[in-house]
Amino acid sequence: MKYKNITFGTFLERSNRFVGTVSVNGIPHTVHIKNTGRCKELLVPGSRVVLSVSDNPNRKTKYDLIAVYKQGTLLINMDSQLPNDLVAEWLPKSGIFSENAVYSREVTYGNSRFDLCVNDKANVAFIEVKGVTLEENGHCRFPDAPTERGIKHINELKECVKHGYKAYLVFVAQFHGAKSVSPNYDTHPEFGDALKDAISNGVNVIAVDCIVTPDEVFVNKRISLNL
Repeated sequence: MKYKNITFGTFLERSNRFVGTVSVNGIPHTVHIKNTGRCKELLVPGSRVVLSVSDNPNRKTKYDLIAVYKQGTLLINMDSQLPNDLVAEWLPKSGIFSENAVYSREVTYGNSRFDLCVNDKANVAFIEVKGVTLEENGHCRFPDAPTERGIKHINELKECVKHGYKAYLVFVAQFHGAKSVSPNYDTHPEFGDALKDAISNGVNVIAVDCIVTPDEVFVNKRISLNL
């Protein structure tokens, strides 16, 4: 996936989950932060950031903050809207499903709405996608904040398996060189327990890393899942 128009800035502060202040060419600007997670290890004052420039003149903010150079070197994309697009782009060439599989986005089944649905011959698979930005020495953990919504999604995938469908949870490490993804027991042990239970009940869990440049991101390869 490519961003049309990007520029660079220096992160100054975060006002709330959605808004921050960034210096662009020495001028402070209010920006939209495209990730509502804590991201405390990324949004550090003085960090170099990548901004997507909006072409909508009616927007309140001209820029979207989409990526950060962690500690000045590791480029981490933190656009939480991107992982669904990345997985939708990657799945047809992943070898997981047949070449004739049909892919749909935002599909409702029962009381649940899933990121992706795949109709592959006689099989139907429901897929949830989680972007991962919390990194330490190349190893990733999810979530970076307690997520009851994440547990709900896991339980919904389990229900799909009970009703005879296939179910997948895909973790997308939004940087290059990620070695593994594991549940963050320090932050939300219940999520880790729910993930283990889902796997034991037939939910497939996959982790991938990405190639990330300032204006382009795409899935690179599958990486280890460390429970």
